[in-house]
Amino acid sequence: MKQLLLWLVLLAGVLSLPACKKEIRGYEGAEGVYFAVQSGASWGTESTMPFRPYTNVEFVKVPQDTTVVNIKVMITGPVKNYDRPFKIAINPDSTTAQQGVHYLAIPAQVVIPANAYLAYVPVTLMRTPDLETDTKKIGLRLLANEHFQLSFTEWDALPGYTATTTGIDSQFNASLHTIRVNDFLVQPAVWVGSVQDGNREAGIWGAFTRKKIELMYRLFNLTYADFGSTTTMPSVRSSLIASEGGKYLLEQFNAGNPILEDDGRLMFIGSVPWTSYIGVKWVP
Repeated sequence: MKQLLLWLVLLAGVLSLPACKKEIRGYEGAEGVYFAVQSGASWGTESTMPFRPYTNVEFVKVPQDTTVVNIKVMITGPVKNYDRPFKIAINPDSTTAQQGVHYLAIPAQVVIPANAYLAYVPVTLMRTPDLETDTKKIGLRLLANEHFQLSFTEWDALPGYTATTTGIDSQFNASLHTIRVNDFLVQPAVWVGSVQDGNREAGIWGAFTRKKIELMYRLFNLTYADFGSTTTMPSVRSSLIASEGGKYLLEQFNAGNPILEDDGRLMFIGSVPWTSYIGVKWVP
């Protein structure tokens, strides 16, 4: 029976509004709200991605220091011709982030507009240094009010929603949702450099480091996404970065302001006239 009710709700979300009204009239359960967040493989669409009890936010892919993530909430039961608010709160049991540091206060309630069956909860997130080494979590929970009960506190995964490379979440409480935030910086898909025997930096970019790629951001007005494929980072562009980046490092060195990596070695890009070994400090 539970699976049948879930199918009725999902049909309400994918059909056009008039058809939505027709389907929802047959629903006999309580009027309620639930988190209806979907994610999956890039080749999928919302109609094929599985439902998730979490949302992952990676600041490395966000050019700004703040971002807003909108968490979808849907209803069960009929749409109405008037606005109806639902209540939402932070769930302390699943929250490790600090309000005012990692995120701004969320609204106490959000409105399902008249003749609509969904709304979005906006959550403003902020980049902080500790996100470079630690994932912070923001737990959200829906609360019952005079308009809505809580739907699907025991959600079972539905067949057909399989566009994912990270597996299916088979069971969860759809009245709870967790936002997971980090700023981990890993080597991107395109990095034209390497480390050879003896920990020597090689190639036109040398070893990947956070400090180096952030310098490239600043010098060439780039974002992490620009390193995502050879379409956004063709060989001509990577060669230009090596040439101009190497010139910049040499200019800074000659000006008495050498750019060092975190281990104290001279940064290596392009045709700089020094050899760089990971872990070996530069000695003036």
